[in-house]
Amino acid sequence: MRILLIGATGTIGKAIAAALGRRHEILPASRQQAPLHVDIGDPASIRRLYAKVGKVGAVISAAGQACFKSLDELSDTDFRFSLDNKLMGQVNLVRYGLGAVVDSGSITITSGILAQQPSRGSGAVSLVNAGLEGFTRAAALEAPRGIRINVVSPPWVTETLQALGMPLQDGLPAATVAQAYVGSVEGTATGQVIAP
Repeated sequence: MRILLIGATGTIGKAIAAALGRRHEILPASRQQAPLHVDIGDPASIRRLYAKVGKVGAVISAAGQACFKSLDELSDTDFRFSLDNKLMGQVNLVRYGLGAVVDSGSITITSGILAQQPSRGSGAVSLVNAGLEGFTRAAALEAPRGIRINVVSPPWVTETLQALGMPLQDGLPAATVAQAYVGSVEGTATGQVIAP
């Protein structure tokens, strides 16, 4: 199966590529250096990406940025950035991707644990993560041609915690998190929030 993997250069994206790359053709895309460039905060960039890759069996997004700041520090610009990038960026990946995904294919996007377990400073992140989960449940009801839509809600990733010098006890290795995406692509679920 041809799988378009957006966010392929990130910690989770690399682990997803490793987990699926043995059985499927991975088309890596990211804002960074990748064979396919995309800025999910720019709807035109998403459209160009889909026009370039043609038909795929699955789309996975392990991408999206949102601002992590205390509520009194979050500006209108911070909220707009978070909404335009992580939320609407992935919503648009689904909307525009329905025409690129083959019958009975799948689209998997990414939210995160802060939707269910917010922390100080996560106001904007929790907002967009929860929005993505609600959108996925609704969009799956209307997806045409048997296309399945799911969202993976990862916890903190061990490699990220290590890079930030934070305690590791609540983290999961990226390779473990990647298995949730494998299950979404190769399974039968739709409209689900998948927690690794």
